[in-house]
Amino acid sequence: MDDHFIVTAFVIIDDLMTKFDHHTHCLAQVSDAEVLTVAIVASKYFGNNHQSALAAMKAARYIPNKLKTSRFNRRIHQLQSWLEFALETIGELCRHSEVYIIDSMPLPVCQRVRAMRCKKVRGKEFCGYCAAKKQKFFGWRLHLICDEAGMPAMFTILAAGFHDLTPIHELTYELPEEALLYGDKAFNAAVDEASILEEVGVLVVPIRRKNMKLQNSIGETFGLARYRRRIETVNSQLESMGIQRLRARTRDGFEIKTHASLFALAVTNGM
Repeated sequence: MDDHFIVTAFVIIDDLMTKFDHHTHCLAQVSDAEVLTVAIVASKYFGNNHQSALAAMKAARYIPNKLKTSRFNRRIHQLQSWLEFALETIGELCRHSEVYIIDSMPLPVCQRVRAMRCKKVRGKEFCGYCAAKKQKFFGWRLHLICDEAGMPAMFTILAAGFHDLTPIHELTYELPEEALLYGDKAFNAAVDEASILEEVGVLVVPIRRKNMKLQNSIGETFGLARYRRRIETVNSQLESMGIQRLRARTRDGFEIKTHASLFALAVTNGM
């Protein structure tokens, strides 16, 4: 574990809670900021295993030994909205760039053969396909926009069956005007590109297929070659944190671990 990472994550959350006048219960031995920090450390170093992260931080004396795993689980669910708010705040700070990259990645809940027995999610809309890996999966899909430094600016989690273009209007709504948004072949849609440019002022630059009449300019081709690598690096960082192997009993638990992974990504790329 990196002391600098842990302290940075704690300070960000603690300052945010202090700014909005949040107070931990007077009988709690561990502050709410420390509880959220444990979840973020679990995402970064322990594959989102909260029990292992809690034991390691107790051994390193980052937190007192008074906090049990069952109590931690109850408290982290109570603080879920604060984790979401912290991510939204980081996203607002990142929405001042001129270049952004958009991509999606699968968040499987279980194997397709076990879909009928899955209790967390049900329905055909959760049956998805990952073209990069040529693999079917069952669960969610993370749609992420990051800036050129790899900081998460906008994101949403949808059922895996929805196309990559489904949330693009919502995700680009708060991006700065005249920004460039680079994407892969899945974002080829002239109608959506035109409407986003007219309504928001954001120019979507996807990788064009060779058989299309409209092709990328030299500048767009150079931008794709330069900036698309960043989102691939971001995806690799999230995969190394185990975001595609999350184990949770409820939807809220799944979202908490996903949000903690994104927060850990922001702290890692922002340091």
